[in-house]
Amino acid sequence: MSEPLGYLSTRGQSPVVTIGGAIAAGLAPDGGLYVPGALPRLDAISFDPDGSLADTAATLLAPFFKGDPLAAELPAVCREALDFETPLRPLPQRDAFVLELFHGPTAAFKDVGARFLAACLRRLPRQDARPLTILVATSGDTGAAVGAAFHRQPNIEVVILYPDGRVSPRQAHQLGSFGGNVRTLRVQGRFDDCQRMVKAALNDAPLQAARPLSSANSISLGRLLPQMSYYAHAALQWWRGHGTPLNFIVPTGNLGNALAALWVRQIGLPVGEVRLACNANATLPEFFQGSDYRPRDAIATLANAMDVGAPSNFERLRWTFGNDDAELRRTLRAASVDDTTIRRTIAHHATAYGEVFCPHTATAVHVLDVLRDAGDAAPWAVVATAHPAKFEGVVEPLIGRAMPVPSTLAAMLDRPAAAEPLAAQNEALKGWLRDTPLESHNGAASAHGHLDVQTPAGRA
Repeated sequence: MSEPLGYLSTRGQSPVVTIGGAIAAGLAPDGGLYVPGALPRLDAISFDPDGSLADTAATLLAPFFKGDPLAAELPAVCREALDFETPLRPLPQRDAFVLELFHGPTAAFKDVGARFLAACLRRLPRQDARPLTILVATSGDTGAAVGAAFHRQPNIEVVILYPDGRVSPRQAHQLGSFGGNVRTLRVQGRFDDCQRMVKAALNDAPLQAARPLSSANSISLGRLLPQMSYYAHAALQWWRGHGTPLNFIVPTGNLGNALAALWVRQIGLPVGEVRLACNANATLPEFFQGSDYRPRDAIATLANAMDVGAPSNFERLRWTFGNDDAELRRTLRAASVDDTTIRRTIAHHATAYGEVFCPHTATAVHVLDVLRDAGDAAPWAVVATAHPAKFEGVVEPLIGRAMPVPSTLAAMLDRPAAAEPLAAQNEALKGWLRDTPLESHNGAASAHGHLDVQTPAGRA
């Protein structure tokens, strides 16, 4: 077996580990994010032109898993995780497309990474016989994808944290609809609070010794790496037909999805320009306009899954460009799109073209509109991150009709849902983890009287 590719921390204070070790740990011991020692290089001709998304993923990720025991399992992991389509569909504007990433079980792009991570963890050997607790902070879609991916998986427990009142009603219902080995905590704060609490728990050595913990946020390489696959698949599809790179406009909050597109370009595949579409949380747009990087508290917007004021993957983004902020600013641009513009974009495209987008995707569609109005005729793909039916309270009044609900989402909405309140404090989560043995709660969550049980959300 060849030597495994080494993975190190963005902060440089942790030992080098294998890909399996990085996936199992989630966060590096020094609080940094795992990255490969160097990004591998691949050529477009290495990929099967008739291959499926899973085939593309297996070829793309093979260098990242080289020499690790998981390498032999990689094709099976990809087939298991990526068993749904991510179609590149034409839009009415010339050479404009939408890359639909919401055809998985929870109707959001997070299904790709969550299912891949779950498939990897099922195959990783563990010396500790105790259940592994997966912590996940979510601003809307990640938690449901992780809950669905790990639901009823033996020896795995999931704890979802979401900001109470800052996700859509259907998202909240999804998050609490699992029961069994999945518990849901509604935090009295922002997403950034949830993310901070998860990181603090993962970095608490005594807590880790008492209860093995890992992460399923985009800080996990097991989430980030598979997200590269749909960019590679779409870009290769376009390149084979046109011989030119495909550009992407990516709605982003925590930067994992955008970073995946950039890594595909960095390893040599035909991804062109990458534009970042943000909501009114302007941390990234201000940085790319020349200001110092200044994390701040997130504000609530219609594109709630992007309500992030301190994007975790910014560390990985800086690492990718050698911590050269000037080069990073020359390479990337980011736009901030406010709620009024999101509403206007959704209504206009529904009326003018019959296209319906979720609020997050609408930020990217607006960036496309601005480019076209300025005379840009390059081929652009807007990345559609979630199904609009997850945001019926925003979308349906703007388009004047009900949105059909995907069957998998409908099944979740028909189940009872429950969530437990938690203060937005690091010690609150640590105390909850110390005092709550999840293995004693393997029945339906709605059976516990201290939880807030909701009736089915309905699909009217």
